[in-house]
Amino acid sequence: MVDSAGVSPTGGRVLALDLGSSSVRAAVLAGPGLDPVPPGPARRPVRLVQRADGSAEFDPAGYLAVTAAAIDELAGRGDLAGVTAAGMSTQWHSLIGVDRRGDPTGPGLSWLDTRPALTGPGPADPAAYHARTGAWWHPLYWPARLRWLAAAGAHAHRWQGLPEYLTERLLGEAGASVSAASGTGALDTVHCGWDAEALALAGVPEPALPPLLPPGWTGRLLPAYARRWPDLAATAWAEPVGDGAASAIGSGCLGPERLSVTVGTSAAVRLVTPGAPDPGPRVWRYRVDRARSVLGVAYSGGGNLHAWLAALLVPQGVDEPALAALAPGEHGLVALPDQAGHRPPHEPRGAGGAVLGLRLSTRAVDLAAAVLEGLCHEVAGGARAVDPTGQGAPVLSGGAVRASPWLARRLGAALPPGAVQARAAETALRGAAMLATGCYPPPRLEPVPVTAAERAAMAAAGERHRAAREALGQAPFGCAGRRMSCDRPT
Repeated sequence: MVDSAGVSPTGGRVLALDLGSSSVRAAVLAGPGLDPVPPGPARRPVRLVQRADGSAEFDPAGYLAVTAAAIDELAGRGDLAGVTAAGMSTQWHSLIGVDRRGDPTGPGLSWLDTRPALTGPGPADPAAYHARTGAWWHPLYWPARLRWLAAAGAHAHRWQGLPEYLTERLLGEAGASVSAASGTGALDTVHCGWDAEALALAGVPEPALPPLLPPGWTGRLLPAYARRWPDLAATAWAEPVGDGAASAIGSGCLGPERLSVTVGTSAAVRLVTPGAPDPGPRVWRYRVDRARSVLGVAYSGGGNLHAWLAALLVPQGVDEPALAALAPGEHGLVALPDQAGHRPPHEPRGAGGAVLGLRLSTRAVDLAAAVLEGLCHEVAGGARAVDPTGQGAPVLSGGAVRASPWLARRLGAALPPGAVQARAAETALRGAAMLATGCYPPPRLEPVPVTAAERAAMAAAGERHRAAREALGQAPFGCAGRRMSCDRPT
């Protein structure tokens, strides 16, 4: 149901949803800091079916059911009383086909699905295409995926992402926010409209994609859900926002004076900025809303590298005290931490990770330090690409950073000076609540202690890391280099 009254910017109690790849989290946030109401978020796991062929699929109806179950838990606690606004942080890049009734024609494709491949010619001018859409001709994005699906015989009356599917079911609104649409790779993220060349590459007419929600749109629950959650019957729902944008906002990175550095399961560097500035050649540009863009570089590796090391280095696992006893780069290794593959503009799977300089004297702690420091060097390169001036103060967040003070310190040593850590958890939920209300309480930030010696050692190790990338013919983020293969039509 469409509502034109708007979302009150006066704060109060806010329902926020975080629609992730592995779980749905729902929380009510309140108070001057917009903090989760105890005992905290309700979490429901999402069943993502991944197979050896690279598929990563989910059941849209099942996703709706677990989302409703998370809200049911909050309702059972009495948390929904007094909620006046609701916001959603949503994963970018998902794709669902629906028939004329709006029912799914098959499983939803997660961004983790690596089966789609580039087929046929790509953009006439790849640089101009990237300048308009903020994306690339790449299998992660809808234009390439829709063409691949058509070649595989998959057809639908309409195509939508997970946020559009959920808002259509919950609110009766099938439109897309510009933030959610910007992650499809088919939106002109300068003018906030569907890009004609992207649609032509996808092989679909504009009516086959969701209409874009108008500025200031808010919605109300459909009657069936208003009866299920009577405390939310009059709640104004804000348009969904991409999870990367929500996380940046939730960690206090409201503009270019702060650089959001998130290391959860994966990792990303993001910069929120007014308007739609040109992204660098290896930087994407999505939207927070119609007034602000978010520039970024993302990595498939992050906290999952820590988990991989813990499983590999049994029985000791990743020994934090032993790591802390090493100076940066003391292990003498160079690790390219590509075990989890790549994000655009690189090829999704790539050649895998590599560790250079192994010797008979190499210890488990050396390997752990090299891989995780390799991640820090990659993130630092992303920071240079996203913020070439280095003027944005790095703000660290994410579960991997909270769990490892050593990793936070190494990141702080690799990044520009002045790194701080956001102490609040659930930054995506907090960002969704902030954007839904227009209230932006200051974040709780703590300095990351880094010595001059640590910074100098990480800089020297970073040079060795970049040299190794270049020796293998791979241009690191933040450096000029040859075009990646996904920039070329096949």
